[in-house]
Amino acid sequence: MGLWSGAAKGAEYPPTRVITRGPHHHWFGYYDKLQFDPTNRFALGMQVDFEHRSPRPDDVIRVGMVDLHDGDRWIELGTSRAWCWQQGCMLQWLPGSSTKVLWNDRQDDRFVCRILDTQTRQQRTVPHPVYTVSPDGKSAVAPDFRRINDVRPGYGYAGLPDPFADQLAPAETGIFHINLETGAAKLILSLADIARLGEIPNPTLGIKHYFNHLLFSPGGERFIALHRWRYPNGSRLTRMITARPDGSDVRLVCPNGYTSHFIWRDDRHILAQSKNLLGNSNWGDFLFEDAEGGTVEEVGHGVLDANGHLSYLPDTDWILNDTYPQGPERMQTPHLYHVPSGRRIDLGKFHLPKVYTGEWRVDTHPRISRDGQLVCIDAPHQGQGRQLHLIDISQVIGGKRG
Repeated sequence: MGLWSGAAKGAEYPPTRVITRGPHHHWFGYYDKLQFDPTNRFALGMQVDFEHRSPRPDDVIRVGMVDLHDGDRWIELGTSRAWCWQQGCMLQWLPGSSTKVLWNDRQDDRFVCRILDTQTRQQRTVPHPVYTVSPDGKSAVAPDFRRINDVRPGYGYAGLPDPFADQLAPAETGIFHINLETGAAKLILSLADIARLGEIPNPTLGIKHYFNHLLFSPGGERFIALHRWRYPNGSRLTRMITARPDGSDVRLVCPNGYTSHFIWRDDRHILAQSKNLLGNSNWGDFLFEDAEGGTVEEVGHGVLDANGHLSYLPDTDWILNDTYPQGPERMQTPHLYHVPSGRRIDLGKFHLPKVYTGEWRVDTHPRISRDGQLVCIDAPHQGQGRQLHLIDISQVIGGKRG
């Protein structure tokens, strides 16, 4: 096991250690994936040899895991040609499995998903990429990564052009359901369907529709998706929808055009960032009932950051979050928010140099271990580029509810 130390700005923060090192750069990406195995011994990550430019079709990254009980040893698992800076290759532990991981890759003229048993090293390929995986590990839903790369580089994958790039709301693409056991994939909600649903805020000629950011509910009966549309000037608006895994019972949970990061609190409520709600014109964190016209409640006004990446710690009253770079020193601050008391506890301040900007910025994207005792973030480290940092929060939360 590596050495723990105080965080970037002093010992008043919980113990932190860097679990990857140069000359390669390492990161994990988004905050809503299973980075830790069920024993909390292995943490997944990706390895790359360059920074500060967009991925090209011939750029290959390595996927692997860090053994937190063996000197933070890097264990290589495979490679990927389907990745982006913000969300990597959707690397994650397969829900319900203690040994299997999955990630997206490119094979010939299509994006695919690799499923690997980390013990036996047996691997199989699902002929469709995934985004979010059902809690039972048997299915997934995914947007069209080709289209995302066309309308918002940094979140899609290079290498395959969008065949519907000249269409504003094509009927042939959108959200797909993938059976991870058989490999069968089916279009369940098209962009043409969603463009016709309800009222589009600020509609103008030339807006281009796409889906991004999908997440299954804890019980797997529904999933969230962000329906976005890009204007000719490059700006975009967003509606948050939920639907059943077969694409039925679509609900416009936040239809006002302003939705950002989100997380399920439970099967009936979603914590998400929005604005122009409850008399508050600024961005804030709101708890939405999963229903059209359902209840809305603001959470953590003025304390919980309104632009961070949100997670609920398992079986506690704590929310994990972070900030974008703040102040002249460009410090990013992962933090915990205790819902009953309204108390916020910062977990450290991590400097993001100005060279990390736009598509290749390094958001900390805090991820929680399965037992809720550890947090892993992405952040640059002492001239070694982006690396994985582990924060021990066990003494902060005390291991008890509330």
